[in-house]
Amino acid sequence: MEDHAKERPGAQPRDLAERARVARNTCPYLTAKQAAFHLGIAANTLKRLRHQGRGPLCRMHGGSWRYHVDDLDAWSAAHRSGEGA
Repeated sequence: MEDHAKERPGAQPRDLAERARVARNTCPYLTAKQAAFHLGIAANTLKRLRHQGRGPLCRMHGGSWRYHVDDLDAWSAAHRSGEGA
C-alpha cells in the first residue's frame, strides 16, 4: 500500500499532480506540498501565507498541516483578480 501522506524527495511535478489526484479521490486532505502544487504556488509561499494568517484554512493532522481540497478551491476563488479570472 502506497503512503500518500509522505512526499518522495525529488518528486517531479507530474508525480505530485498524480499524488494530489489520488489524495483527492481517497482523502480530501492534502499535504502542504500537494496543496501548494494544487494552487500553483511554491510550498514556501503557502507556508509564509499560513504564518501570516492569509492562506487557505488548514488543520493539524498527526503533526503536519493538512489542507482540505474544498478550502483550497474556496480560497483560490476568493483571491481571483482581473476580468478574465
